[in-house]
Amino acid sequence: MFKINIGKDEYEFEDRIRLETLSKKYPGTFYAAKVNNRLRELAFEVDRDSNVEFLDYTFYDSTRIYATSMRYLICMAFNRVYPELQIKFSNSISMGIYGKAVEGNLTPDMVANVIREMKRIVKSNYPIDRKKSSISKIKKYYASKGYFDKVETLKYRKEIVNVYECDGYLNYMYGYMIPSTGYLNEFELFYYNPGFLVRYPRIEEKGQIPEFSDSPSFLRVLNKAEQWAINCNADMIFKMNQIIENHGQVTFVNMCETKHNNQLCELGDIISRDIDDIRLIAIAGPSSSGKTTFSRRLEIELLTRGIRPLMISIDNYYLTVDKAPIDEFGEPDLEHVQALDLVLFNQNITDLINGLPVSLPVFDFKNKQRKFQEPIKVSPHNPIIIEGIHALNDLLTEFIPSNQKFTIYISPFAQINIDYNNPINLTDLRLLRRIVRDLQFRNTSPEKTLSMWPSVRRGEYKWIYPFIENANYIYNSELTYELCVLKRFAMNALKQIPYDSEYFIQANRLIKFLKYFKEIDQYLVPCNSLLREFIGKSVFEH
Repeated sequence: MFKINIGKDEYEFEDRIRLETLSKKYPGTFYAAKVNNRLRELAFEVDRDSNVEFLDYTFYDSTRIYATSMRYLICMAFNRVYPELQIKFSNSISMGIYGKAVEGNLTPDMVANVIREMKRIVKSNYPIDRKKSSISKIKKYYASKGYFDKVETLKYRKEIVNVYECDGYLNYMYGYMIPSTGYLNEFELFYYNPGFLVRYPRIEEKGQIPEFSDSPSFLRVLNKAEQWAINCNADMIFKMNQIIENHGQVTFVNMCETKHNNQLCELGDIISRDIDDIRLIAIAGPSSSGKTTFSRRLEIELLTRGIRPLMISIDNYYLTVDKAPIDEFGEPDLEHVQALDLVLFNQNITDLINGLPVSLPVFDFKNKQRKFQEPIKVSPHNPIIIEGIHALNDLLTEFIPSNQKFTIYISPFAQINIDYNNPINLTDLRLLRRIVRDLQFRNTSPEKTLSMWPSVRRGEYKWIYPFIENANYIYNSELTYELCVLKRFAMNALKQIPYDSEYFIQANRLIKFLKYFKEIDQYLVPCNSLLREFIGKSVFEH
């Protein structure tokens, strides 16, 4: 006899019971559960005293499980309709999953046939069963199917691996799954040249499928990033590991750093050609994109061309907390654009552009007060650089004519996969950067960083992503080798989170992911590298 507590309810059982069966006692649709603070699939069977919490679409873990299962469903449908094709998934576009054929292009008719097969599989509600298999057995199976990307990746697994079987189809998506295909009844999939885009309910949209917003610039950057990774033979984790095993990390690191240098040179060319008009350079990007180091390096790039920019921190224009807008939870919303003194900022920038002397504010975050510096002026050919979450928002610079503004969006656009079916999540890359940086330089524990992350993400969806397509330039701040360096820092930080912490599940997931990477020693990272902003010893720290 054992007891299961679900909220205020308590149940007694003599025999083990499946979580999916228990979930039927409650209204709503659930996709997973926490059992004694461990994330479990609904197929998991409880056989001891436990505290259980069912997870619906108000939890990020549910969104992740749905997305993982959706990729499985798509691969299964392609395998049934076009078994000769391998599908490669890339990172999120318009809050959806982008995929394409590894070789050749798909057609609208092919995608339509796959959609019909997906709907048939969902309607059939086939069970999805997790099974343990030996590495040798599953490698032999993958080799027979021509899935050599999966065969190579399995070299970095232990002797036993989990696979999921559904009506005779086998695959593993490196994440938890829903218990049967009938759960995947909400999705929209359509042809998106040369592949397809699938969208599904998201926590950010309160469990609804987001409205589609075309992102051609975003897609171009992702395609360019993918081609870069292929060119340097690092589009898969196992390929990066092979570079390290073959002692090629010095060349690898410097190739990645050169990519950043080349982008900066390209930016310098563009800005210098139009320097007679450009008076304001605005830089925005989501958390942990490397905005600070990028701004300094862009400044240096412009200095080499005789352009002497003035850097202004938007942080100095924050209003006091009592004047900030209130969010949906009744708390001061410091991510809101109206949390800034927009009138003063616009006036200061306009006066500087017009050649007038301006006393710029400096916000003392310790005393929560604003001070003013000695007046300064800028010459007509010296642009102003600003960086911050709202830098691309026209409300911030509404007094400045558009032809006088040059806008830059910065974010890491990694196009690295575990295998063709399993891309690395861009958000996880930024989260790991932030966990490492916060612990080292902001005296913030990994638990605290994880607790703030949902709020950070909400702010990004509201105040950054809507402006990406308006940017004059998108800078890819990803360094393909960086997870090999971040691994040691991040693992040490994440292992500090105790088992009974509510953030243990997230920490454990990230630890499992990091284990696939071989390490690169930090001494190979240049002192001016953007990565130094997160691991320390940057030449720009002083």
